[in-house]
Amino acid sequence: MGVVHILSLQQQVFAWGYNNSGQVGSGSTVNQPIPRRVTGCLQNKVVVTIACGQMCCMAVVDSGEVYVWGYNGNGQLGLGNSGNQPTPCRVAALQGIRVQRVACGYAHTLVLTDEGQVYAWGANSYGQLGTGNKSNQSYPTPVTVEKDRIIEIAACHSTHTSAAKTQGGHVYMWGQCRGQSVILPHLTHFSCTDDVFACFATPAVTWRLLSVEPDDHLTVAESLKREFDNPDTADLKFLVDGKYIYAHKVLLKIRCEHFRSSLEDNEDDIVEMSEFSYPVYRAFLEYLYTDSISLSPEEAVGLLDLATFYRENRLKKLCQQTIKQGICEENAIALLSAAVKYDAQDLEEFCFRFCINHLTVVTQTSGFAEMDHDLLKNFISKASRVGAFKN
Repeated sequence: MGVVHILSLQQQVFAWGYNNSGQVGSGSTVNQPIPRRVTGCLQNKVVVTIACGQMCCMAVVDSGEVYVWGYNGNGQLGLGNSGNQPTPCRVAALQGIRVQRVACGYAHTLVLTDEGQVYAWGANSYGQLGTGNKSNQSYPTPVTVEKDRIIEIAACHSTHTSAAKTQGGHVYMWGQCRGQSVILPHLTHFSCTDDVFACFATPAVTWRLLSVEPDDHLTVAESLKREFDNPDTADLKFLVDGKYIYAHKVLLKIRCEHFRSSLEDNEDDIVEMSEFSYPVYRAFLEYLYTDSISLSPEEAVGLLDLATFYRENRLKKLCQQTIKQGICEENAIALLSAAVKYDAQDLEEFCFRFCINHLTVVTQTSGFAEMDHDLLKNFISKASRVGAFKN
C-alpha cells in the first residue's frame, strides 16, 4: 500500500487509487476507483512479490527481474532518470542479477538478490541508501552491510529508514533514526527488523503485516502460576481459618528457606496454620508461585509481618510498595508504626515524609492521639530536626 494507492498480488497484479504520477500503471494519470489489472510488460509474467513507495510501485517476477512504475522524482524507479513511468518498465541496470525481494521506503528502493546482496536507489536525504553519503541515486547501487549473507530487507512507504537482517541473525539499520541521519549500515541490538521501525523510525510503524494469532504455548513461569492452589496436582494442603490452600512441596522448598527446612522430614500432607489470616497466607503462597502479590494496601501490612517473620526480603519490598499506594492522613501514623515494628526502613521514611507534608491534618487524627509514647517521642525529635515546627 502506498500513500494514496494500493497494489494487490493474487498471481496477477492489481492496482487502484490516486494516479497523478502513473502509480496505478494504467498508462495514464486518470484515477482508478476500482481494482485494475496491471498489464503491459507484466502481461505474461509470473509476479512473485510486490512493494509500494509513496507514489511508486515495484514488482519482482519469477525470473528475478524487477519492474517499476509511478513517480520517479528522486530516481526511486532505478531507471537512470527522474521521469515518471505510467506503465511497468524493467530495471535494465539489474540485468543478470536475480532479485528475490523488494522493499520501498517513502522515496527509495531496496532489493535483495539470490546471493544475499542488497542494492538501493532513490532519495538519500537521510542516508537511507546506506552509501556513506546523502546523494540521490537513480541507478541500483550495492549496499555493503557485512560479509555475512543478507536474508531480509525492510523499508516502509511512510519512512526514510532501511533495515536488513543477516543469516547470522544480526540486524542492521540506516537512514532516518529519530530525526538523525545514519548514512552507513549500523549494527543494532535487535533480533528482528520489526523492532527497528518500532523504535527508530519516524513515525513508528510496522513495515509488514504481523500475526496476531495467540500463542497457546505456556512458559515455565505461566505454568507455575496455573498450578497454584490446584488440588489436582498438589501434594500439600495448608489449613488456615478452616480453608484449604493447595501447594507443591518441591516448589515451596525451592522458593523459600523456611519451607526448605520445615518440610525436609515432614511427610504430612496437611499443615495447620494459625499465626496468620487466610488472605495473608494465601497471598504469601501465591507469591512463591508468581513472584507478585495481589492484596489491598491494608491487607499488605499483615503480609509485611509474615515476610519479616520468614525473612523474605523481596516479598518485604513488594509489601512496602503496595502499602505506600494506600497511605492517607488517617492511616499514616498506623503505617508508620507498622514500618518501625517490622523494620521496614523504606516504608518508615516514606510514611514520615508523608506525615511531615500533611502535619496539620495528621496531628489531629485518632492515630496520632493514640500514638505509642516512644514512637511519638522519636517522631517529634526527627520532625524538629527537619524544621517541621518552624514558623
